[in-house]
Amino acid sequence: MKRYAFKMKLKPGFAAEYKKRHDEIWAELSRKLAAAGVSDYSIFLDAETNTLFAVQKLSDNHTADRLPADPVVRKWWAFMADIMETHPDHSPVCVPLAEVFHLD
Repeated sequence: MKRYAFKMKLKPGFAAEYKKRHDEIWAELSRKLAAAGVSDYSIFLDAETNTLFAVQKLSDNHTADRLPADPVVRKWWAFMADIMETHPDHSPVCVPLAEVFHLD
């Protein structure tokens, strides 16, 4: 199991909408993430900077690198594009973060 962390950027004024959309995450998307080996996935918000910090666990045989090609994932990106920083294809601008400390 590997932990993977990254940050994204929320547009100002959309914290409540971002939370609402994730509270109502599509079951189909949840199933796709789980099938790809993604688990224990959390997203935190730094309200001062609108920075989203995400951390997830990836199984040893995960296929998370294939998720960007999935139509459901691409539809989710388009759905979220109006409230966060994205690339022209609507994929979120994600910056990987290096783990510098962990305590079990």
